[in-house]
Amino acid sequence: MLNDVSSQADFSYDSASDAAGLPARVAIFGGDAGGRAQIAADLGGAGFRSIDGGSVGALIEGPIALLGDVVMVDCPVSGPRGLDGVMLAGLARLDMRVARTGAKLIAATNLAGLDDVFAVLDQSAPQILVSPSRAERLIAVGRVMGEAVAARVREMGEEDRVALLRLSQQVEAIAHSLDRMSHTTPPSKGAGGLGEMKRDFHPQESAHGFGEARGQAALPDPRMVRQIIANRQARGQFFDPALFGDPAWDMLLDLTAAHGEGAQASVTSLCIAAGVPATTALRWLTQMVESGIFMRVPDPADKRRAFIALSDKAITAMAGYFAQLRTPVELAA
Repeated sequence: MLNDVSSQADFSYDSASDAAGLPARVAIFGGDAGGRAQIAADLGGAGFRSIDGGSVGALIEGPIALLGDVVMVDCPVSGPRGLDGVMLAGLARLDMRVARTGAKLIAATNLAGLDDVFAVLDQSAPQILVSPSRAERLIAVGRVMGEAVAARVREMGEEDRVALLRLSQQVEAIAHSLDRMSHTTPPSKGAGGLGEMKRDFHPQESAHGFGEARGQAALPDPRMVRQIIANRQARGQFFDPALFGDPAWDMLLDLTAAHGEGAQASVTSLCIAAGVPATTALRWLTQMVESGIFMRVPDPADKRRAFIALSDKAITAMAGYFAQLRTPVELAA
């Protein structure tokens, strides 16, 4: 029971340790020396050792020697043109190095930089944070360290993954409480709950052979799907958006509409359509790519970009869903 809470609440942490029993190391890269120092101070208070890796642009030349168990890179975009060529080259090189060493990569950016960061970091399975608070950065480090420990003990089964997702939801709530107590940036609204998700996606079979072959059922008019999306978004005018926190269905609807329109969906637009904080939406998006529901499509005209689309199995599943609706398709939600 808490008897007193001050703006400078004192929390004690058990230090995360490496194989030698030393506090885990986090290498910090970013363009702002003051920002790197603040991150290092926060990590030190949580029991981690930190290494100042310097600016991302400096990574394009010479060896990358100072890598830790976790690598954190801060790469927000301040202008309208996205990340510059030097930053992209540095991130690409860091991504490949992290992938080879088996370290864990955490990248922090803002919404303006999300498409560039998602596209260039395609080797190391990074965790991407969008405009994170100081507490959320610490939570991300703790999460990836926990996943690394679980992976070393045994190969994670589906129950382990679901447990980690649920733990992430609880930990995010703690992070928001920390922000409120320390009077830092207020938490994002509508933080979504992370429900259970299957890692291996298989459309269900039915008496009509649903899921066996693509083309047995047609997707509805994309204008109808857009109306369904608008109807779902209207719920937020009357209810707390947190009641409808899981973004998976909203993402499926948005990509279904985009498929029917012949349009390409960027990572940023899909995260916005999800209606939850971008970091939460991005975590769901990544899980659904890994599950085979979504697929990553490189932009042939611009290697800095990547689009997200429904997989063939997901198209079959969505077509079957709309074909079997008992209510008019306009009312589906």
